[in-house]
Amino acid sequence: MAAVALNVSTVKPLGDRVFIKVSESEEKTAGGILLPDTAKEKPQVGEIVAAGPGKRNDDGSRAEMEVKVGDKVLYSKYAGTDIKLSGEEFVLLAEKDILAVVG
Repeated sequence: MAAVALNVSTVKPLGDRVFIKVSESEEKTAGGILLPDTAKEKPQVGEIVAAGPGKRNDDGSRAEMEVKVGDKVLYSKYAGTDIKLSGEEFVLLAEKDILAVVG
């Protein structure tokens, strides 16, 4: 079996799924206290780097996605699948797990 090389450009989400690059977590608190890696929370904001074609309706047509590549979004804390590629963190999740587009 051949090995598959994964990178961001080779990942294409299916259906209503999106591939999000996770934003960096905060290094220090508002008061200036530096946080160790173990105390940092998983960020819930990221940028969409790839999006699927949309969910199929009952009649076979596709529903258009409400988000697009390049949008900065806020997503559910425990949603999706965490993926690490080339030292960067990504999340693959369904469109319904996106809570808001950050302007």
